[in-house]
Amino acid sequence: MKFAAALPLSLYLVFCGHLRAQKTGADAGPQSLMQVKRIYVADLKGGPQADALRALIIDSLDSTKLFILTDNPDRADATLKGAADDHTFTDTFNKSETANGHGAVTGSQGGYLARSAASLSEGGGQSDSYDIKERKHEAYAAVRLCNRDGDVLWSTTQESLGAKFRGASADVAAKIARQITLDMERARDAAATRTSAKR
Repeated sequence: MKFAAALPLSLYLVFCGHLRAQKTGADAGPQSLMQVKRIYVADLKGGPQADALRALIIDSLDSTKLFILTDNPDRADATLKGAADDHTFTDTFNKSETANGHGAVTGSQGGYLARSAASLSEGGGQSDSYDIKERKHEAYAAVRLCNRDGDVLWSTTQESLGAKFRGASADVAAKIARQITLDMERARDAAATRTSAKR
């Protein structure tokens, strides 16, 4: 190969290594969740609350200290994308209670010559109905973490009606952060088990 002969050996090896990296997809970024270091959270599809939910997800992921969160998608190892929304709805509860009571007493007394009779009856009824309306928030997010080739490294779907000390959107964001933390720990444990098994 005349081209190879014209190149210095060191330059030729660099050139071949570059071609090999392109062929194997080395520029695709991480191939597993454990290899992800820097994340970009893309705009989420959904209703008008999707942007607010995105900001909460960024905060929750940042609080895990597992990743560096970036606003520059070109610097990210992986991108979190998906859909989310938070909407308000009204729950209506209908309840009806009915109580009925009825009593009757009859009696007869007397001999052959005299006879008397008495009768007493009483009845009553009560009906109550309740119509209760309660306003609620419901939030959901379906997200996936993809490398530069678009391969999905991790995904989760979370929903919430709100928690004791936080709203529905904040609870969904916290659940996403908790799930990715658990999955990262499982992946690390599995890798450690494989490594110890090889020894």
